[in-house]
Amino acid sequence: MTTPCPFDPELGRLLAAMPPEFTATLTPEALPALAAAYSKPTQTSAEFIGSRAIQAVDYTIPGYQGAEIGITVLSRTNRESTTNAPAFYYLHGGGMVMGHRLMSAEFILPYVEQFDGVFATVEYRVAPAHPDPVPVEDCYAGLVWLSTQGEKLGFDPKRIMIVGCSAGAGIAAGVSLLARDRGGPHIAWQLLSGPMLDDRNATLSSRQYENLGVWNANSNQTGWGAYLGDRLGGPDVSIYAAPARAVDSELGLVNLPRTYLDVGSAEVFRDEAVAFANGIWAVGGDADLHVWAGAFHGFDMWATPRLTKEALTARHNWVRRMVE
Repeated sequence: MTTPCPFDPELGRLLAAMPPEFTATLTPEALPALAAAYSKPTQTSAEFIGSRAIQAVDYTIPGYQGAEIGITVLSRTNRESTTNAPAFYYLHGGGMVMGHRLMSAEFILPYVEQFDGVFATVEYRVAPAHPDPVPVEDCYAGLVWLSTQGEKLGFDPKRIMIVGCSAGAGIAAGVSLLARDRGGPHIAWQLLSGPMLDDRNATLSSRQYENLGVWNANSNQTGWGAYLGDRLGGPDVSIYAAPARAVDSELGLVNLPRTYLDVGSAEVFRDEAVAFANGIWAVGGDADLHVWAGAFHGFDMWATPRLTKEALTARHNWVRRMVE
């Protein structure tokens, strides 16, 4: 028997007041309705930007096997410089089965303003209609496209940061491994928030949060099952689909970008994020790891709690250290 870590008191009160779908276990039967509800943007790009001096341009680009996918690029309307600007390539969350390109991406808008950066976010296809390798390959294709647009969009293609939340963070880690093993494009940094990395669902934190919190271990099993099908948990899952498997691979996590990981102590992904950081350190790599005591999965989507503010500040400070 395992005892879950307690929720931070402020976050615990927030969790108790949430609509039931936020803490309900995702089942295969419930997946179609939930995916339909959470895969459509609730804002236009203009509403997402608000009063910020930022512009958004939509493009259609070739994804995996040439299929068309969308990508939105945001940048300052009056840019100070484009010589050495970074680019932030964002991959949304949604358990591999839902979501959209602007989902939970608000925290990147200050990076555009303060670091004069370009922010690109891709509409990758999701399972179960598009199982592995489609999502990670779509996102890799988006990276390939972005890396060729530096002169046109005004950024240095050697200064791309890949950014992901939840499933998007797991896909971002997979894209970084693909870029390493295919010889490019170059990724300077990766920021992985609450990453969904391991299909085996066998960690201590998986057992602690089997039926508790936001995106519990049973929901995780549903998401991975939609993504991997009969290969779930077996020997035929690639390191690009489930990057946690790269820790014990022949190369390990060697030659990855400088990495930032953050995760809650009270969530299913805690131990796989810690193991991934350890895997980077084991081969002499560079990783910052933050485990926020009492935080549930996705806690950073709610802007008012004190712990969220501290986590976003720590993340912002790391980005500043990397790009300035």
